Amino acid sequence: MGKLLDKHRQQRKLTTLVENYTVYNSTYSELNIFETHQWAEKVSLQFQYPVLASMVTGKKVMHLEDMTSFDFYPGESVVIPSGKKMLIDFPEANRENPTQCLALTIDPYKVNEVVNSFNAETIIDLQENGDWSIEENSFHLDNHQGIQQLVDRLVFTFTEEHKSKDIFIDGIIKELIIRLLQSKARNSLLENTDNYLSDHRIAYAISYIKQHLTETISIDKLVDKACMSKSHFFKIFKNTLGISPIEYITCERIKFSKKLIRNTNDQIADIAYKSGFNNASYFNKKFKEYEMITPSEFKAILRKNRLD
Repeated sequence: MGKLLDKHRQQRKLTTLVENYTVYNSTYSELNIFETHQWAEKVSLQFQYPVLASMVTGKKVMHLEDMTSFDFYPGESVVIPSGKKMLIDFPEANRENPTQCLALTIDPYKVNEVVNSFNAETIIDLQENGDWSIEENSFHLDNHQGIQQLVDRLVFTFTEEHKSKDIFIDGIIKELIIRLLQSKARNSLLENTDNYLSDHRIAYAISYIKQHLTETISIDKLVDKACMSKSHFFKIFKNTLGISPIEYITCERIKFSKKLIRNTNDQIADIAYKSGFNNASYFNKKFKEYEMITPSEFKAILRKNRLD
C-alpha cells in the first residue's frame, strides 16, 4: 500500500496537519486519502454517502454512533452508513509517522444496485429472501486477502488517471460491495447464529458446524439441516458467505487450532486431531495455506513474544 500512495504523495497538497485530505473522483464514487501529522482527539467527520474506511498507517480510535469505540489499525476496514457521524482520536500521529486512512464513498444508487443483485443470488425460496445490506449499521472487519487486493487496486486506479478509469473502478466497486456483504453475512451468521435460526436455513448448517466442529462433519448432514438439495445448498452457501461449506469448516478449525496453540502445551499432532483434522500432515498443509506459516512457527512466535 505504501508504494501505491507514492504518486499521491508527490502531487497532494498539505494544507493542515489534522485530517488533511485529497479527493479523487469517479462516476459513482469518491476516494478520500486522509493524513494526520499530529496528536488530536474527537475530530468529527461525516459523509453523505455510504463509506468504506480502510487504515493504511498508524492508529486511530473510532467512536461511532452505533458501535462500541474501537482501535483502528492497518489491515482493517469499517463500513459506515450514509450520514453517520464519527469522532476520531489520533493518539500516535506525528510528522515523522503520520496516520493515513482511505475513505471510499459510493453513490447509494450503485450500492443498492449491487445489494439487490446479491440478495437475488442468495434467495433460498420465496419465503426466505436474501435481505443483506451495508446501510443498516456500521461494521468493523479485518481485510481478508480479497478485500485488501480490491482496496489496493482502487488506490492504484484512482491515482493512475487512466482514460478508462471509470470503467475499471465500476467493476472493482461491484466486487468490493459483494465481498463486504459476504463478510457481513459470514460474521452475522457466525456470531449471532441463534438470531437467524427462524428465518435463514444456512444458519441451521452453521449452528451444526459450531456444535460439531471437532468431529467428522458430513456434507449430507448439513444439507439435511438446511432442508435443501445439495447443489442448491452449495450455491446459496457460497453466494452468501463467499466460501464453500468445506472451506468454511476448514477456516473455523484453523481458528480453533490457534486457540489451542495459544492456551495449551499440547503437541502439534494432538492439536490437529483435537481441531477435527484427520492427520497432522494435512493440518500442517492447511494451516500454512491459511496463515502463511506452519503451526510450529506460529507456536514459536507466541513463545518468543511471551519471553520478550
